[in-house]
Amino acid sequence: MARLAPRTSVAPERLKTLLPSLKPTIYHDPGTSKTPNNIRTIAWNPLGTYIATGCLDKTLRVWNGDKPNVRQTTELKGHTASIEKVAFNPVKELELCSVSSDGVVRFWDVKTKQVLNEVKGLGNTFTLAWAPHGECVVVGNKDDQLFVISPTQSTPISSHQQPMQTNDITFCWSGQRIFTTTGDGKTRILSFPDFKPAYEFGYKEGPDTEFKLTGHTSSCIAIELHPFNRYLATGGTDSLISLWETGEWNCVRTATKMIGPVRSLSFSWDGLYLVGGSEEGTGLEIFNSETGEHLCAYKTTAAIPVVVWAPNRYALAYADGGNLRVIGASTGGK
Repeated sequence: MARLAPRTSVAPERLKTLLPSLKPTIYHDPGTSKTPNNIRTIAWNPLGTYIATGCLDKTLRVWNGDKPNVRQTTELKGHTASIEKVAFNPVKELELCSVSSDGVVRFWDVKTKQVLNEVKGLGNTFTLAWAPHGECVVVGNKDDQLFVISPTQSTPISSHQQPMQTNDITFCWSGQRIFTTTGDGKTRILSFPDFKPAYEFGYKEGPDTEFKLTGHTSSCIAIELHPFNRYLATGGTDSLISLWETGEWNCVRTATKMIGPVRSLSFSWDGLYLVGGSEEGTGLEIFNSETGEHLCAYKTTAAIPVVVWAPNRYALAYADGGNLRVIGASTGGK
């Protein structure tokens, strides 16, 4: 695997010339479907050593970052429908949560392949966010219900019906707020665990009292928080990426080079760079988060809706041609 120096920030001028020249490592799974967008979700574990992929064809697999051979992977079987979202516990190396459109949420011990907990009957679930200390997850379904789920309880801790279309969710780093993107192009900031508006206008009445981030002309579908809490990034079907500073919640810049709806967003480990994924175009678009400058495009064979930076180095995981691919630093860090 081509490598960039781990844990050392690379200057933008260096990154924009180096990144497009790197060759990807291909993690080939001959047993899964090669239909476009079969890989629905990708997640790194907290140490950046393992990568989980969830697929439309129900395949849930965990790859060793340094071993792209499918024989050295762990397949987790049990879901009966498309796997829409996977995420590792942020404080445990090998505890994985998976969300399927079969309405089942599972918590896995990747090492033993055991199901640690299972919650059923949640509807057509498709979103997932771990609380930053790993004590619970929030899962959303297409009926705009949000469920708080414990890794150890077979029923939800609580359920919260949302008043509007809710597309994506993420926590703030304190765990006291949750951000949700909506069908009307806005982002809501809710207190956790009661899911009430965190900020309100004292001089307004009714639904208008809630303070929301308004940064898109159509549905807002992706969201990501800066690793050091400097910015909140949102992406919409209007092909825009908006960057909000987290003090006064002003939109400080927008990135306009995306082609098609912005389906995924990810910050690099140091927060300097932001990548967006879309179901249109043929490349990964990399931006400087401090300036909004479009640094470079990494060419791919197809559109890339799902892309994720590693948590501890410059390595990008994405799906192309039906396979997981990674460009950047090895997990060994040499």
